[in-house]
Amino acid sequence: MSETSNQNSSNDENRLALQKIVDRCEQVMAHAWMVRTFVKHSEEVEDFPELMGIVRTVFDISRALETCRDDPAKYLKMLRKKISKLNRASLAFEKDAPLASTHTNFQQAVCSIKACCEQLQHYLDEGTSLLG
Repeated sequence: MSETSNQNSSNDENRLALQKIVDRCEQVMAHAWMVRTFVKHSEEVEDFPELMGIVRTVFDISRALETCRDDPAKYLKMLRKKISKLNRASLAFEKDAPLASTHTNFQQAVCSIKACCEQLQHYLDEGTSLLG
């Protein structure tokens, strides 16, 4: 096999690996979207409007990322730009949710959005290492 052929094969493998990372991030964002939907439609949000922070942030990051799905490098760049905002919103939600309700649904929503943040950071780190 020639050196050029090896490079092409390596580039194809790298491109596929990056696309798989984007696909995994999209799965994680689907979970974040479900947290968003739960909070948005909860009765508690009327008395605790600060809960809307996580709703708006997940919407914002979802819309930003959906424009980049076909370009893994651009997707990861956008994720890098937005993830700190999601982390801050997650921390605020973790603090505010128990004030709104101690129901298991809110506890699980906090757990879920924290896991989303952790997984997205993991995939971002993995993708960044592939991009070099």
